[in-house]
Amino acid sequence: MISPLVFEPERPGSKDIAWCPGCGNFGIRNILKSAFAELNLRSQDVVIISGIGQAAKMPHYINVNGYHTLHGRAIPIATAVKAANPSLTVIAEGGDGDMYAEGGNHLIHAIRRNPDITVLVHDNQIYGLTKGQASPTTMPGVKTPTQPWGVFEEPFNPIALAIALDASFVARTFMGYFKESVEILKKAIQHKGLAIVDIFHPCVSFNKVNTYEWYREHTYWMKGHDPYDREEAFKRAIESDPLPLGIFYIHEKPTFEEQVPAYKKDKTPLWQRKPKIEEIKKILEAKRAF
Repeated sequence: MISPLVFEPERPGSKDIAWCPGCGNFGIRNILKSAFAELNLRSQDVVIISGIGQAAKMPHYINVNGYHTLHGRAIPIATAVKAANPSLTVIAEGGDGDMYAEGGNHLIHAIRRNPDITVLVHDNQIYGLTKGQASPTTMPGVKTPTQPWGVFEEPFNPIALAIALDASFVARTFMGYFKESVEILKKAIQHKGLAIVDIFHPCVSFNKVNTYEWYREHTYWMKGHDPYDREEAFKRAIESDPLPLGIFYIHEKPTFEEQVPAYKKDKTPLWQRKPKIEEIKKILEAKRAF
């Protein structure tokens, strides 16, 4: 019998870890592993699709199926994986640069399609892999190697965008709150439809403003909030300081996989289907006749 996914024991010896000591990605890894374990998910039934960046290295450090894509392309690949094998638990993971800059257009159209995947965004408000350039969520006034005078662009608000586009599940957490973050990730993974979770975490090397202490002082947990009230959810989403944490919005609706014509009459997963040679021949013959 194959055992469910559990914490792997730490092994002695050197490890090739790409994250800096103290990086918030370590905490997110522990949160994600705990969520998998508490949901009793098996390693072979979970796949993490990631793009490029420090956050996108998550598949290297968790014992599940992993696939590294191009910068910003995790969401469309995750959509395809889920469509081909709906029985899988599919996670698309990346940083705020990967998901909101290079992958921003994919995020918008994934909200429209509503595939049954979970999108986890490691939001440290900076580019952590390429030495600290400003990302879409960097706050105004923060000085970076490419903005030594200070960032003056308006920060991207992924929560407000997702709610405005009527996303299926929208949440935000800070990885410093372990138990609360595990519960949010569990609910996101269990949600049927596109679940977006923006996860605040510090970049200890390049972002000296948004530290562990900063996130604790400038965030709060929403109490008594109705996530099915879209108008109220949007009002919460545009609050700036302190920033609300929790599940902002839920709208249960048909998923992409449920509406794909290929599954209307035949529920056999696409990956298990064989090509219909005779039908292909008919199509080719019709093309030649034309």
